[in-house]
Amino acid sequence: MPRQELPAGAGRVAERHPEVWRAYAALGKACAESGPLDARTRRLVKLALAVGAGSEGAVHSHVRRALAEGESSAALEQVALLGVPTLGLPASVAALTWIGDIIDDDD
Repeated sequence: MPRQELPAGAGRVAERHPEVWRAYAALGKACAESGPLDARTRRLVKLALAVGAGSEGAVHSHVRRALAEGESSAALEQVALLGVPTLGLPASVAALTWIGDIIDDDD
């Protein structure tokens, strides 16, 4: 992701600490290339991890990227719904709200 497209906090890290950002980006690339998952599956898994971590900013970021790559809103919402049995209803409702923040902006 080019620096100008980064969320504000990540953009500041990239700007102020470029060596850290380069290492972080390289680690992300190595993790993405370490196995057989395709790009779509990786994107949905990363969204699920952000949901599970309870990270609103990461959910926003992954939803933006997924929509830009052509993912459906329904698929993104299903990721949050899949969390109900494991994470609980409140966590999944929060994630649906965060997903909706971006989906509603996109409409």
